[in-house]
Amino acid sequence: MSKVLIIVGDATETVDTLYPYYRLIEGGYEPVIAAPEKQRYQMVLHEVRPGWTITKEWEGYSIEADVAFSEIREEDYLGIFFSGGRAPEYIRYDQDLVRITRHFFAEEKPVGCVCHGVEIPAYADCVRGRRMATVPKCRFDLEVCGGTFVDEPCVVDGNLISGRTYHDSGQFVGKWIALLDQARESS
Repeated sequence: MSKVLIIVGDATETVDTLYPYYRLIEGGYEPVIAAPEKQRYQMVLHEVRPGWTITKEWEGYSIEADVAFSEIREEDYLGIFFSGGRAPEYIRYDQDLVRITRHFFAEEKPVGCVCHGVEIPAYADCVRGRRMATVPKCRFDLEVCGGTFVDEPCVVDGNLISGRTYHDSGQFVGKWIALLDQARESS
């Protein structure tokens, strides 16, 4: 079974993470939860409530990491998914995560990204010249690192499939899975 990384940390958005996780299982893939350390992480739920101008956050489910970033051998994985929430803001500086991220872009393996997940490939200098969807409040992170913000539910740019928020999951996750299917067939 082909293994696919899902990148998380504390305050990873629950729906951003669980929707692709279960879609991978349905597609015959082995989702592997990767984080700074092999331990349990607290996910969160995000929503902009009516009348609010900022995101409200509640605790969501927790999730167990299968592997620490430092233990990952990138060549063992077919693709990668960068989940959203607040976690990317904190974990993007992990040098093992930077190494892993650069590998998937350099090897043109299927990359999925949603919401704040953009902060990881942006920090790893992988978005220069790339078109991506992300939550509008992360537009600056993308553009300052040389990427182009696209306010659409699904943006396909070569091996990179992205969406703005979990509300777009039905638009972009299927296209990312289709890329994984192509990669699996050709390997």
